This record gives sequence, structure tokens and C-alpha cells, in this order.
Amino acid sequence: MKRTIDETMHGIIRSISIALTVAFMSLTAAAEEKFTVVIDAGHGGGDTGAVGIITREKDINLAVATKLGKLIEDNFKDVKVVYTRRNDTFVTLQGRADIANKAGGDLFISIHANSIDKKARNYRTVAGASVYTLGFRRTEENLAVAMRENSVMKLEADYSTVYEGFDPSSTESYIIFEMSRNKHVEQSVAAAQAIQQELVATAGRRDRGVRQANFWVLFKTSMPAVLVELDFICNPVQEKYMASNKGREKMAQAIFNGFREYKRSIDLHTATVNGGKVASKGKNMPKPQRNLTPVDEPVHQVTPSADSAGKKVSEADNTATVSEKASDRVSSGKQVSEEAKSVDRAKSASADDNRIIYKVQFMTSSKRLGKKSSEYKGMTDVECYVDGRVYKYTVGSYTSLSDAQKRLRQVRKQFPDAFVIKTRNGKRIK
Repeated sequence: MKRTIDETMHGIIRSISIALTVAFMSLTAAAEEKFTVVIDAGHGGGDTGAVGIITREKDINLAVATKLGKLIEDNFKDVKVVYTRRNDTFVTLQGRADIANKAGGDLFISIHANSIDKKARNYRTVAGASVYTLGFRRTEENLAVAMRENSVMKLEADYSTVYEGFDPSSTESYIIFEMSRNKHVEQSVAAAQAIQQELVATAGRRDRGVRQANFWVLFKTSMPAVLVELDFICNPVQEKYMASNKGREKMAQAIFNGFREYKRSIDLHTATVNGGKVASKGKNMPKPQRNLTPVDEPVHQVTPSADSAGKKVSEADNTATVSEKASDRVSSGKQVSEEAKSVDRAKSASADDNRIIYKVQFMTSSKRLGKKSSEYKGMTDVECYVDGRVYKYTVGSYTSLSDAQKRLRQVRKQFPDAFVIKTRNGKRIK
């Protein structure tokens, strides 16, 4: 009898020991799981990118990407660095995204140099760095930048099939981006802000802000992703800086500093063995510090001059950027005269909640604004609804689409990116 009890106790102890060993190994594996950063040197091979007087964009991109990778490898033993290219080779846009996704990346950093149309009056003087995330803030300049970067897909023999009929030079094609929801928006913006701040502070670049545009390579990467425009190669002064070893080291250091800050904030939120809590990889990531929220409005229909692959095209300069000017979120203007009418229509419409009600959406913010906020520029019939973590603001309430469109024309004089939405029972219909 005693032997039977001893054998039973031994079996129980052995089972507990095995369970504890497995649990410990699982926690250790989770704790030791490496963070993977994918560094993408834009262009390459036959795709030179923008061309300056003394250098080419593809060479700048590769040099900075290589220096950045080495800085990360030398300073972070818990980070794995993956490159989309390490020499002068051509990699397709989809190929770059595929490399990142296959590697299971935690952050994607695409490095580029900027340029503008040769006809622009400030072609030789435009300057500054900017960091882009996938987003839907529509300005002519941001759309032009996206068109220019996406245009390299035309170098591929059967790009229409590979990219599912997407035409990088057609504004209509960009409608596909508004139909998508990117779950990594907040993390991407946080990384972009950290990098942009360092490009100004460490590399001494003019601050052109964190921006949003529809880049295919960001659209197809299933992780937080940013695209860095180091400076303008068409400006001889900035080109000389980017062509120098010192300049490239400074820019690589700046991006590294931004990455380090982003990684530090992640480490504060990720797996900790103490207390038996292990956060899932990729969750509880850092959030944007400033009032910057990518929005999901339809593409603002503009037709910037677009060139062939490799040539950078952009609007002149000083257009509004998300972090530079509040006018990218809110434009100046006068009070819209339709406000009183819309309130009356809303009262009559409320009698039948199943009706489709049309409203004019004109802005978004990451924090809720007060009823009398100056950012409404005098409009008083403002309503707000929440979409995810974003506050979206509308004016008007119409049972007739034509009435809403009339109001839209007035609102666009103050908020050019405004558009009409449909609602039912107080909820937006998409």
C-alpha cells in the first residue's frame, strides 16, 4: 500500500516538474524572441530613382540603409536586421513587401531621397526631411509623392497582373487604399514621429513633418511601416550633404536614434516574465505623441504631373503637412449659412430612424474637441462620431443627397478634403 502511494506521489511530482519545465521554456522563448526590423533601400539596379548633379538616389539610399543596419546590429543584440537589398540590384515593390512579410518583421523602414519637378520655381532650393506612413491625408503633394514612388512598378513586364490592375499614375486607382484598414497605423505613426524628430535634431534637416500617403510597399507590408525621405537631391547643397560620408552617417544615426526610441517604448509594453505576464508580440505598442491621426477619407481627386519611373515629382513647397501645420487638419473659413436649415432637416428626419441621412465630414482628430472649438471656424452644427480611436466631425443632416452636395461645396471652401457620408440610426454606412 505504501509503495502504491509513493509511486502515485512520484508520478504527480514528475508531472508537475514537466509542466513547470514546459512553462519556463515557453516564457524564456517568448522573452528571447528577437525583434525584427526590415530595412529597405529604395530603388536599385536599373531603377536609379531621382538623379542629382553628382550622385543618384539609389546610391544614397543603399549607403544610409547599410550604415543604419550596422548601427542596429552593433547596439541591439535582441534585434534581427533584414535587408530588402544589400547591393545595387532591382527589387520590385511587391518583392520588398514579400521579403518583409516572410521575415515576420516588426518594423519596416524604407529609405529614399526626395525631389520635385524641374519646372518648379524652387527646384534648386527646396529642402527638408519628411517621414511617411500609409494614410489617407490628401494633398496634391502627398499624392504626387505616392504616385512617383509607386511608378517604379511600371518597370516590370507584367505589372498590371502582379499589382492586380493598379495603375500608379491614375488617381482613380488609389480608391483601393480607402477600402483598407491598417491595424498598424498608430505604431507606424509613433515610429515616424520618433525618426522625424531625430532627422531634424541629429542630422540638422529642415522639418517637413510626418506625412501620410498611399505607398504600395507600405500598403502590402503586414507590420508597422514608414518611408523616409531624407532630403532633396535636386538641391545641390542637400545633394552634396547626402553624397558625403559624414552626411550619410548623420542621417543613419538619426534614423537609428528614432528607432532606438521606438524600440524603447515597445520594450516598456511587451513581454515581462515577472508576475507571470507575457504580452503577445506586436501588441500594446506605443501610440503617437502628437495630435496626428491618419484618416480614411476618399482620395481627393487631383491630377499632379507624373513622370516615368525613377523621376521624382512633387508640388512646389511648403504645402501643409500633418505635423507642420494645423491647416492640414483644419482650414480657415467663414460660417456656413446652411447650418440652421440642416438642423431643421435633422429634426424631421429623426422621426424615422431607418432613413439614410447624409452628412458632410470635414475633419478628424485623435482627441475630442469641444463644442465651441475654434478649429470648426465658426460652424455651429458640428457633430462628432467615433471610428476606432479616431474622432470624426460632420456638419449638416440631410435626407437628400443633392442637399448634402450643396453643403459640401460650401464646406470645401474652408475644408478642401471634406466629403459626404451616409448614416442610418446614427451610424455611418460604408
